[in-house]
Amino acid sequence: MLDVKNIYKTFNPGTVNEKTALRNVSLQLSDGDFVTVIGGNGAGKSTLLNAVAGSFIVDEGQILIDGIDVTKTPEYQRAKYLGRVFQDPHNGTAATMEIQENLALAKRRGEKRTLRVGITKQETEEYRELLKTLDLGLEDRMTAKVGLLSGGQRQAVTLLMATLKKPKILLLDEHTAALDPKTAAKVLETTDMLVGKDNLTTIMITHNMRDAIKHGNRLIMMNEGRIILDIRGEEKMKLTVADLLQKFEEVSGQEFANDQALLS
Repeated sequence: MLDVKNIYKTFNPGTVNEKTALRNVSLQLSDGDFVTVIGGNGAGKSTLLNAVAGSFIVDEGQILIDGIDVTKTPEYQRAKYLGRVFQDPHNGTAATMEIQENLALAKRRGEKRTLRVGITKQETEEYRELLKTLDLGLEDRMTAKVGLLSGGQRQAVTLLMATLKKPKILLLDEHTAALDPKTAAKVLETTDMLVGKDNLTTIMITHNMRDAIKHGNRLIMMNEGRIILDIRGEEKMKLTVADLLQKFEEVSGQEFANDQALLS
């Protein structure tokens, strides 16, 4: 489904601010893989996700989605293959539009634009049933402006929008980092439900080791622009935070940064 081959990315080359963010990174995801990505600040996690999304063109290497070479494809064209949820709950939705209007926009993404306006009765019922799955009571607030929702509610709606048309790949960029622990847990529960329902191929970046271990079928750790650990299957299921820290030290030859968010 996703094939990343030997990609490199350096920002501000030839200047005092030169930063090599990705160094010969390769990654293959099969249909239905749910990969969590962990690493310290500057490890290359978000850069890898942005490379897949097409936020920039990589310096070297190749990116294929479902067998299609998108290496040079601009972000707006690549978006038809992808669903994405950002760290900030304010991204991904239109605050001044109703919940059902946001869902309608997501539903019609990629379709030819016509003069048809409004939301049909059939669509209203479809969105109501979808919102029920979130278990947040939003099915009774479909005409509420999204800007009036809490951060967790808004992020749950964004998740629903990102998965509405079953993307080839779902990209989750620390999508619970701005939420309090209780709300983050609810959004992660919703994530597991939506990903599992359609067997979505997913990449989820997180700073939380426990979340990285608990969710998905595969865990990747990055350091200094490289993938240094790739753990899956039964080995991942048995992992603890202590195991992960030890593996990091064995592979990298250094102690993991003392970042409380990563250990929580």
